[in-house]
Amino acid sequence: MSKILLATNNSGKLIEIQALLAQTGIELVTPRQLNLNLDVVEDGQTYAQNASRKAVAFALASQLPSLADDSGLEVDALDGRPGLYSARFSPHANATDADRRAYLLDQLQGLPRPWQAQFRCVVALITPQQAQERQPAQIVEGICLGEIIPVERGSNGFGYDPIFLLPEFWRTMAELTMEEKNQISHRARAIRAALPCIIEMLKTNG
Repeated sequence: MSKILLATNNSGKLIEIQALLAQTGIELVTPRQLNLNLDVVEDGQTYAQNASRKAVAFALASQLPSLADDSGLEVDALDGRPGLYSARFSPHANATDADRRAYLLDQLQGLPRPWQAQFRCVVALITPQQAQERQPAQIVEGICLGEIIPVERGSNGFGYDPIFLLPEFWRTMAELTMEEKNQISHRARAIRAALPCIIEMLKTNG
């Protein structure tokens, strides 16, 4: 079966996606293995636009079928913010994940709990030929419901995981093992939904 490039430089995402696809028999390639260092501007108006731009850029640069995702945290009490801007949700240019979590909690202060929220992940798939011909990427989506809590819990995961509580487990995303997270997370659901598309794309273009 042909290779597929995981079109991200985010180490946390790479670990999760590699684990999700580990038993499929699909040969996974990372940008680092190809010495690719692309910095794609994510200025789209939707997750799908951002994911597609990354998938197209990496497919053209690598000449491999590429999978990219864009994801965000949507908090009901903040009218869906930070959403598309989850990775940049801070007044400081060089903010860390911890800084962004602290800023989010600061924005929620004084608002009634529970702070209902959801993680959303959109995956884009495209081949080099499709990218060259400006065909649209295939798009799939996954959502995970939960709520934001005011105190961090857990040391696994990344981003907003330590303050995202899953009521059915009564644990945060950062308190789950990788195996547990890869059963219920937004990225897991999106990747599982994308798997038939990935297999068909690789069969067609292998």
